[in-house]
Amino acid sequence: MTVQDSAIQSRAIAVGSGTTLAGLAVLSFSFSFPATAWALQGFGPWTATGLRGVLAAAVAGLCLLVRRVPLPARRHRSGLLVVAAGCVVGFPLLTTLALRTSSTAHSAVVIGILPLATAALSALRTGARPTRTFWCAALAGAGVVLGFTVQQSHGGPSLADLYLFGGLAVCAAGYAEGGRLARELPGWQVIGWGVLAALPVTGLTAVLGLAAEPVRFTAHAVTGLAYVGLFAQFGGFVLWYRGMAAIGVPKASQLQLAQPLLTLVWAVLVLGEHPSPAAPVTALAVLGCIVVTQRTRG
Repeated sequence: MTVQDSAIQSRAIAVGSGTTLAGLAVLSFSFSFPATAWALQGFGPWTATGLRGVLAAAVAGLCLLVRRVPLPARRHRSGLLVVAAGCVVGFPLLTTLALRTSSTAHSAVVIGILPLATAALSALRTGARPTRTFWCAALAGAGVVLGFTVQQSHGGPSLADLYLFGGLAVCAAGYAEGGRLARELPGWQVIGWGVLAALPVTGLTAVLGLAAEPVRFTAHAVTGLAYVGLFAQFGGFVLWYRGMAAIGVPKASQLQLAQPLLTLVWAVLVLGEHPSPAAPVTALAVLGCIVVTQRTRG
């Protein structure tokens, strides 16, 4: 085997490994809503949000300590606060509040537009100039989701939908800022410092929530809370960023297209929900819009 053949084989192995890691990350993210629904069976929304962040911060802090990672530079700190506010506090809290009254399937469809919102905010944040086709597809995806929420709530968005739209907005901002920071910092460090930056808020939220909300330590509740804290909030991001580094952002983004549909499957198989016929149709329509944006971003 020549040196060139060996290099090609090594690259193929790296791509295969990266694809596997990114695929596992998408799979782990797809179960976050069902796991949150489980957590709500024993914990209040504020308690669940706070404890989720505390668990993630404990694991992230240990990883950063073991790797002896220095504190982030001053120029990175404002961006990390955006990640903390959007991805660690705002999105988990607002989606958890929504899941008290909204089904997992419905929530998955609404949040399925997150890649579009992230791409749009990232373009505005970085000064990029996507094509007109990109913006048309993004607006079409937003219109499809808005139409779905209006149709499902018989004339106007429900309170749960407003929570979901709020969570969508803050998470998109956190994702866009995190993507910008990941150009200068390893991606796992971005989310690691993000959950640590949010610890004063999530810790206080957990303490106040435990004092004000009833707690029932059922198997489903504890399992769901552990999952969203250890995997959805931190571990999944470690897999995601490592996979993305190996195969590139475009290919990884194509894998993420499956996330809303996977969540719909979990909602049926694990939670026994019966989504309306409009849910998978809307999810597929949003998927199509995301495919267009991915191919026309530059």
